Amino acid sequence: DVVESQEHYKSRWRSIWIMYLTMFLSSVGFSIVIMSVWPYLQKIDPTADASFLGWIIASYSIGQMVASPLFGLWSNYRPRREPLVISTAISVAANCLYAYVHVPHSHNKYYMLTARALVGFGAGNVAVVRSYIAGATSLTERTSAMANTSACQAVGFILGPVFQTCFTLIGEEGVTWKFLCLQLNMYTAPVLFGALLGVINIILIFAIFREHRVDDMGRQYKSINSDGEGSDVLDPNTEGSIDHVAVVALNVLFFVILFVFAVFETIATPLTMDMYSWTRKEAVFYNGIILSAIGIESVIVFMVVKILSKKTGERAILHAGLLIVLVGFFILLPWGKKLPNIQWQEIRNNSIPRTAPSEMLAPFWSLPELQLPSNHTAEPVGCPVTQSWCLNTPMIYLAQYICSDVLIGLGYPVCNVMSYTLYSKVLGPKPQGVYMGWLTASGSGARILGPVFVSQIYTHLGPRWAFSLICGVVVVSLLLLEIVYKRLIAFSVRYGRMQE
Repeated sequence: DVVESQEHYKSRWRSIWIMYLTMFLSSVGFSIVIMSVWPYLQKIDPTADASFLGWIIASYSIGQMVASPLFGLWSNYRPRREPLVISTAISVAANCLYAYVHVPHSHNKYYMLTARALVGFGAGNVAVVRSYIAGATSLTERTSAMANTSACQAVGFILGPVFQTCFTLIGEEGVTWKFLCLQLNMYTAPVLFGALLGVINIILIFAIFREHRVDDMGRQYKSINSDGEGSDVLDPNTEGSIDHVAVVALNVLFFVILFVFAVFETIATPLTMDMYSWTRKEAVFYNGIILSAIGIESVIVFMVVKILSKKTGERAILHAGLLIVLVGFFILLPWGKKLPNIQWQEIRNNSIPRTAPSEMLAPFWSLPELQLPSNHTAEPVGCPVTQSWCLNTPMIYLAQYICSDVLIGLGYPVCNVMSYTLYSKVLGPKPQGVYMGWLTASGSGARILGPVFVSQIYTHLGPRWAFSLICGVVVVSLLLLEIVYKRLIAFSVRYGRMQE
């Protein structure tokens, strides 16, 4: 056994902290605009509808899904600094592009789609971050390090909406710099700030990050991509095959976890605008506050599970997390009798009568056309009649929405960190870049299908169908976890090199 020197230990953890920062900035790049994408899309391109919003949100994950295995493979054979710097530079350029999507005279929504896809491509470095942390920590350090990684990701999700909320003070018009063709407003300022953070991240990767690798017992040895940095200790015996049944099962579970959360974060703004008659600015502001509170809750959860997992194990905590998510979506189902306000209803002389059952069940095209004064400039609020379910589906009360937020904010971080931790332990000491790339890709696939699924089902069938189907998906994932429960053990434990 080789005792790790103090210098090596400090260098190893400084590098891990840089990975924490990279994960934080990756999540900020996603969340800093998530609450404002829909109103910004409506502003720059009125032809875009709620269905296209799903593709805008999903484009980030399409880019990440494509990039993750590529960056993961790259990191297995070359110094990790290379994919980290290149990916971050792509994100910086994409954020700058997002700030200029208002400039073209047509097809603006497609420019926004491209910008978000490129930001997602740059976020493929999450696979590199996870694989590095898995290889640079011992088995006893792994759960804590993965929890810290997810906590940094959660802090990014907290501060992203906070930054967005602060930037709403600039307003929708903001300041225009004609010589740069740039409108600095509540929609563009956040992404430019994200680009600045990305530049800082690149500088820190060059200045501080070094390659380190240890085995499950914490003994250091040189990695193939160490670039001459690190120990000359040879790779320990890594004989034994990976349990691919456990690997596939964890990929499926991670897909479900990301899928349900993608549904939740995508639908937040349209749902609250429909149910509570919030304007675009109100929806961005209030949901930013709510998601920030959930993010704080998540960070607390990450700190707690680090301690709790030592007593109960990761598998039991993962099971509990899925149950909490199931309850959260069950509460979100429409249970009352009050119907949501119909769009334009409050500013018409005569509101749409909705008391008669025959009218409540009538198709939306048979209702009287909503006429507005020719000089009317107010923003429409409420549930649009083009969504026919608005006329017969009970509204989701604000208390329901907030309770669901709290439960999902509790269950999601538990599931996220436990699935990553179990996955890295099942893979063992072998290079994990490609495997982490596939796990990240499965999560990205969920982020693709989740927004598209919910935007289509919600738009055409309403929240009752959308959230009922989500509950069914979570139940199936709980059954899968029961089937593979005994196989989700660490590689070294499976081959008797360590005790669980």
